[in-house]
Amino acid sequence: MSTPHSPDELIQHIQSQFTALSPQFQASARYLIDHPAQVSTLSARKLALLAGVQPATLVRLAQHLGFAGWDALKSVFTRDLQQRPGGYAARAQSLLDSPEPDQVAWHNAIRQQSHNLQALEPANHQAMQRAVQHLIQADRVLVAGFRSCHPPAFSLYYLCNLFSRNIQLLHNSGGTLSLDLHRLQASDTVVLISFAPYSREILQVAQAALAHGCTVMALCDSQVAPIALQADHVLTFPTQGHSFFPSTVAIQSLIEMLAQQWLVCSGDTAITALSQAEDHLQNTGAYL
Repeated sequence: MSTPHSPDELIQHIQSQFTALSPQFQASARYLIDHPAQVSTLSARKLALLAGVQPATLVRLAQHLGFAGWDALKSVFTRDLQQRPGGYAARAQSLLDSPEPDQVAWHNAIRQQSHNLQALEPANHQAMQRAVQHLIQADRVLVAGFRSCHPPAFSLYYLCNLFSRNIQLLHNSGGTLSLDLHRLQASDTVVLISFAPYSREILQVAQAALAHGCTVMALCDSQVAPIALQADHVLTFPTQGHSFFPSTVAIQSLIEMLAQQWLVCSGDTAITALSQAEDHLQNTGAYL
């Protein structure tokens, strides 16, 4: 195969020989695939640190894949990023300027979401186990997500509230957020959910949680996101999509897995609480 000229070609090239790569090459390649935006913006040294390998490993991987060196491989991601329009309106305009037949649009969208979902497990396997164990032991869990991240934050709260009494949702309805943050305690765990561009409110919650000595758990799109840099636990999800807005498919899946594992690891106590919650909903006529 000739040297790849786009991220999609590079991903396909890596996938075709992934099982034959050394463990260090596999770790490096997996990180490149899962974090394409970081490849175009971070140094090889920083990327190697995040991927858990030596910088020289990235150089050797690039050469193994047919590139002259690391800069040549990085340029594939840089060109792709530069070719993408920046804001939502610009991305929407590009969809109008270069319309795709419905079948092609469906195919491309499904392929991208498949990549996003497949990236969740390798990126979060070990971190998920640690996060769930902490949530089980936490005195109080407060979940925060604003704007487009409010739906996944509410989903996490709603699902876990069915079997856990110690979870709350932080929101700013009626301007109450500042008072809720004032009442944070060091024994609290604050779950922050966000992706770029990060909302002003989520940074406000992060700063308050750190100031109060809370345990911080960040669910975000990058290990170097503002809310992740000082977090105690970090789970990541990709947001690459085929539309004008970042995709939220992966974060919703991550939320559901986190809730599932919290329930499973909580055991019979959680099952009893869930059963009682179901009975209450049925008895109060919540469902038709």
